[in-house]
Amino acid sequence: MWTLTGFADEISRDLDEQIALLTKLGIKHVEFRSAWGTKVLDLTPEQLDEAKAKLDAAGIRLSSVGSDIGKIVITDPFEEHLKRSAHAVEVAKFFGCGYIRMFSFFIPEGEDPEQYRDEVMDRTRAFVRLAEAGGVTMLHENEKDIYGDTPERVVELVTAMDSPNYRAIFDPANYVQCGVKPFDEAYPQVREYTDYIHVKDASGTEFDANGHNKVLPAGEGDGQVRELVAALAADGYDGFFSIEPHLGDFDAFGGLCGPDLWTTAYDAITGIFREQGISWR
Repeated sequence: MWTLTGFADEISRDLDEQIALLTKLGIKHVEFRSAWGTKVLDLTPEQLDEAKAKLDAAGIRLSSVGSDIGKIVITDPFEEHLKRSAHAVEVAKFFGCGYIRMFSFFIPEGEDPEQYRDEVMDRTRAFVRLAEAGGVTMLHENEKDIYGDTPERVVELVTAMDSPNYRAIFDPANYVQCGVKPFDEAYPQVREYTDYIHVKDASGTEFDANGHNKVLPAGEGDGQVRELVAALAADGYDGFFSIEPHLGDFDAFGGLCGPDLWTTAYDAITGIFREQGISWR
């Protein structure tokens, strides 16, 4: 049985309002990225205590720490960022969570990612060593414009790390944004390395005011979500589906869309589950 979770900070900046909608929809997990307008890794110890108390009281657990680890330019200084990743491990352990969402560094615009391969691998290995020591798993998201934005480089990263503590997230909308067909081209390459799914869709031909591919509810774009869901069911996938609507105004915390559009995103993916006779919790 699959488990629904999501980026609840797109519901509201306020944690109580996040919890209220998750509870209304019967969702018992959250990919905790931010609360009160503060990124999870920047919350004070007192705020972390408060967040945990509120989530515990609501019976909501973390599916993943939605960190920004690795979401810097590969040429940026690394020492402080490595300390941030060590903090991410401690935050995950504090919440009793086994996963940390992370990235593989933005490549300077117009430059060949291959020239930064060794630095990406060295920095990623440093992350993985922290994860191994802490008993958690780093989940690499295939974000556009980072080193691991194509399926080929996702495979390269995961196989090079060769660790059970470093696995892949599959985000179909992000692949669309990179000109990759998620099911036809990415899925056959990365499936065996994938432990977690992000739920958002995107158009390959429609763009927003900033020139980015228009993000859409699951099944309404070119993310081949129905095909992905069917294949994952056939493959025996047993993990999280994390709703990341991105249907609102995008900023550093995600796309604040409010409860109504967040519910639209929920209805879209659960509608596909129903179409295919798939149970979820």
